[in-house]
Amino acid sequence: MRAQQVLLAQLDALLKPYGVTFSRFEALVLLTFSQNGSLPLSKIGERLQVHATSVTNVVDRLEAAGLVERVPNPRDGRGTLAVITDEGRRVARDATKELNAARFGLDALDADQNQQLFAVLRRLRLEAGDFTS
Repeated sequence: MRAQQVLLAQLDALLKPYGVTFSRFEALVLLTFSQNGSLPLSKIGERLQVHATSVTNVVDRLEAAGLVERVPNPRDGRGTLAVITDEGRRVARDATKELNAARFGLDALDADQNQQLFAVLRRLRLEAGDFTS
């Protein structure tokens, strides 16, 4: 848990100049990879594996910053889509470059240690059913 706190603090510090936290960055990146740059809020929660309340909070903040817009879901009269804006795409792109340059906070580990960490964490996630091999 402490390692997660350390990494999130580093990542949030790297993302601060872009006006986003890591959780908001994750939502922006998810939207950039979606087919039309938009997703229902429920789908964002499902894919990021977070509670609906957290999605609402993240989208509220992104919308206030002009990085996403909420629009009615044409396929579901009661639902709402989060749509990434051009500024949101720019922030996601530039912030991704920054995080990649910093090796996502894992620059204290060499390449072999990164591979070992990846393998261990992947195994934990497989066992938890996050995805299948």
